[in-house]
Amino acid sequence: MATYNDRVLYELAENVGQHLLSSGRKLTIAESCTGGWIAKAITDVPGSSQWFEYGFSVYADIAKRELLGVSIATLEAEGAVSQPAVTEMAEGALDRSKADVAVAVSGVAGPNAAPGGKAVGTVWMCWSRRRGQAVESNARIKFFKGDREQIRRYTVGNALKGLLEL
Repeated sequence: MATYNDRVLYELAENVGQHLLSSGRKLTIAESCTGGWIAKAITDVPGSSQWFEYGFSVYADIAKRELLGVSIATLEAEGAVSQPAVTEMAEGALDRSKADVAVAVSGVAGPNAAPGGKAVGTVWMCWSRRRGQAVESNARIKFFKGDREQIRRYTVGNALKGLLEL
């Protein structure tokens, strides 16, 4: 598994910014288990205000519902750490920000498993982008090993790498 120290995260965020800036697109972020760390990595890059629009830190389910429009039905049936929830987070962030590209993350950083038995290290990520009037989304599940900080670092790094792939 890749090592995501502060320097590597900065370089990834810088590369994301260069791609967004050159394409004239704006980014929004919806993060749960990382609690704003992706936005921190982005805003460490000077000039990020040119391509970073919004950051939603939606740690509690009520925040996911009220700020991003994640449905109660999704949260009750699937839980916050699920493909439907993270997709609704990413698409809700796009809708509320009017940005062009979004990334959303929701996972179990530990030290304890989530209700419903989702293991520590389980993280769902979704990248969404506007395609004219349509929105295209791609969600993936990851299983990270390590302590709480390592899991969160892996999540930040993978979220940024996914933006570069987008």
